[in-house]
Amino acid sequence: MQRRRSLRTRLVRGLGAATATVALASALTACGGDAEATGTGSGKVTVGAVSNGAAQQTELSAPVVESLRAQLPADVRERGELVIGAGALPGGFPPLTYVGTDQKTLTGTEPDLGRLVAATLGLKPVVKNSTWENLFVGIDSGKVDVAFSNVTVTEERKKKYEFASYRQDNLAFEALKDDPWTFGGDYRNLAGKTVAVSKGTNQEKILLEWQQKLRAEGKDITVKYFPDSNSAYLALSGKKIDLDFGPNPTIAYHITQTANGNAPTRNAGSSSGAGETLQGLIAATSKKDSGLAKPVAEAINHLIKEGQYGKLLAAWNLSNEAVTTSEVNPPGLPLTNS
Repeated sequence: MQRRRSLRTRLVRGLGAATATVALASALTACGGDAEATGTGSGKVTVGAVSNGAAQQTELSAPVVESLRAQLPADVRERGELVIGAGALPGGFPPLTYVGTDQKTLTGTEPDLGRLVAATLGLKPVVKNSTWENLFVGIDSGKVDVAFSNVTVTEERKKKYEFASYRQDNLAFEALKDDPWTFGGDYRNLAGKTVAVSKGTNQEKILLEWQQKLRAEGKDITVKYFPDSNSAYLALSGKKIDLDFGPNPTIAYHITQTANGNAPTRNAGSSSGAGETLQGLIAATSKKDSGLAKPVAEAINHLIKEGQYGKLLAAWNLSNEAVTTSEVNPPGLPLTNS
């Protein structure tokens, strides 16, 4: 569970390590069981399969849209497969990408959306898992068509990649279910609260900025650090802290895990992972000028319009990160913050 508290740092960091010349063949591992899990060829995709209670398993209709299929690059269309990259090795990141209870199927919000997009484009989804660094090596080499792996759009990444946005990049506050406090989008509501956060993360940076603003107003936040997630959870359940501040998806996952326990929790409000001036966005990521961003964005917009997108996020308890439109190369984190 330690990985949960460093998720934000890992997924928005720069790409220096990703450009190394690595032997990709041994780094990218195809995830078995995809056809059985997704119903490939049936026009249906089962989301939330083998999720260990993190999602409500739901079968969604995903018929081919020929007008969108026609927009695909010819080589991808003729191959008939969409190679979907995930950078979740070694341990996975519930509820985004992780190995399911059958010990072989890569499940989570990210591969499920990739499968829905592939079905809409009339392609067989081939999901490949790798380390975070080798995910980008795979895109660069052409061995991966598009990554669905919680990649934040940044202006630095736009130099090498093209994007189709599909989720807001949010942070959130986790509180005990019986605590009526809500963030409400205003840092002033944090005055007097004791908040746990992971050191060296984006959420710590934002929380400390809010603390400085409060101190300038004669108020304060008590910031607490814990060595791992379990320690923070115990502190929250024991009411030694008021809130835990972290990536929205991991908090959503933890809420599902506490639902039937002695100290159930809830999401007490969220904010953009890019700070107050920009809504951060998560996007499908492909090689620049590959010609994939536009048809992928159009497929996502079709799924939004037809309702499958909303049902997918609801199944995974991530409706609060929904976008109304998938954009091609939307504004990203600035170069000074990439």
